[in-house]
Amino acid sequence: MVVDTELSDVEVDRIFRALADATRRDIVRRTLVEEASVSSLAAAYEMSFAAVSKHVAVLEGAGLVTKHPHGRERLVRGNPDAIRRAQELLDAYERIWRDRIGRLDALLAEPETPAPHLTD
Repeated sequence: MVVDTELSDVEVDRIFRALADATRRDIVRRTLVEEASVSSLAAAYEMSFAAVSKHVAVLEGAGLVTKHPHGRERLVRGNPDAIRRAQELLDAYERIWRDRIGRLDALLAEPETPAPHLTD
C-alpha cells in the first residue's frame, strides 16, 4: 500500500529528522502556543544562544517554524500546517498497520481446515 501525501520524501525526512531531537520538539511545542524570540527560547535551555539558534534553523528548514523580525528581535512561530501534514502522514501509516493487523486477526479467527488424508 502506498502512502499518499502532499509531502515529498525530502520534506518528510527533514520534518522527522527535525522532530527527532527533544529540544527541537520542545521549541515547536512552545512556539505553537505563542511566538517567542530566539533569545527567550535560549533562556529556557541550558545551552548557548548559538545552539538554540541552530535548532531553530533546523526547524525552519523543515518548515515547522517560521521566523520574522520584530524590532531588533527575530520572533519564532510554530507552523501548525506543517504539524498537520506530518500528522496526516502518521495517520496514513497507522491505517496501513491497523489494516494489516485486522487482516491477521481475521486469518487467525478462521477455523482450521483439516488436512486431507492421503491413502496408499
